[in-house]
Amino acid sequence: MNQRKNGLKLTDDAPVNEEILALVEHWKIPTYSDDFAEIVASLYRLSRQDLTSSDIVLFKRSLAELRYAQRIFAPYRGVKKICIFGSARTQPTAPSYQSAIDFAHKMTEAGYMVITGAGDGIMGAAQKGAGAEKSFGLNIMLPFEQHPNETIRHDPKLVTFRYFFTRKLTFLREASAVAVFPGGFGTLDEAMEVLTLLQTGKARLIPLVLIDEPRGTFWKNYVLYLREHLMGDGLISPEDFNLLTHTHSVTEARDEVVRFYRNFHSYRFVGPYLVIRLQRALAEDKLAHLHKEFAGILSPPGEMFQRDALPQETNEPEIAHLPRLCLTFNRMHYGHLRQLIDRVNEE
Repeated sequence: MNQRKNGLKLTDDAPVNEEILALVEHWKIPTYSDDFAEIVASLYRLSRQDLTSSDIVLFKRSLAELRYAQRIFAPYRGVKKICIFGSARTQPTAPSYQSAIDFAHKMTEAGYMVITGAGDGIMGAAQKGAGAEKSFGLNIMLPFEQHPNETIRHDPKLVTFRYFFTRKLTFLREASAVAVFPGGFGTLDEAMEVLTLLQTGKARLIPLVLIDEPRGTFWKNYVLYLREHLMGDGLISPEDFNLLTHTHSVTEARDEVVRFYRNFHSYRFVGPYLVIRLQRALAEDKLAHLHKEFAGILSPPGEMFQRDALPQETNEPEIAHLPRLCLTFNRMHYGHLRQLIDRVNEE
């Protein structure tokens, strides 16, 4: 078992632990000193393992990519962002191309910045609609097809990734919402990954909107397939469809995203409770109704109540003033939890 120093899980080598703690103390980063000590200890433990050159390249480059992306996004931490996915092959003459321009423009009018994969097609259309100032581009190094579009090509908010997994992590880590236009394997992969992470609770709940062109059937048929085959065969549950919205209207898509944050702010788990931060406290009769309606997603003792910030939330002082809705969520029915958030937003 790893030796603990100052309550930290470091290494089994006491002198190494002392060196790590001294190094981190020299960096003068008191807020996250424990976390950096554990990171350095993890690197030390990695150095003791049987590694190949490809192992080293993977760890080195993936950490470098995540670090660089964090630096690019950090100045915009307080601005909501929406990821827009879609085919790089969509031509400017296609109806979905103009829809992507219109949608991105509507989202910037609503106060959002736009994140795309930085390519052409739907991605280029979305960034044309948003403009470079309100855009991020997360490019991927490929031997074909993927080159930064003209809007984001020379912008400092363009990040180029070697690995899909670091790129995907950055997309969803920074997103307050996701919109998906028709596309190929990559687009379907992004849509299914977002759905999987929302369904399993591995990503925080955010709006996921599938946008067809007017009278288009791409996502209509996709959702039909999910209903007839996955749900029909008992592979997913009816509640899972609460995790996505399908529309042919960019206005409806914009409204779906904006409505999600009408009263809901964010949530985190604190001890036995899921703590939902609200813009405004709920009326007592509304709270009582929600408690009854969503009793099925509560673990014993089935609690749901309002209060101010919990002591464990002191590391988020900027939202300490927001009222809290606390519940003993069973961490299973995320589709129903999304319904609860929708009800909260009706207030």
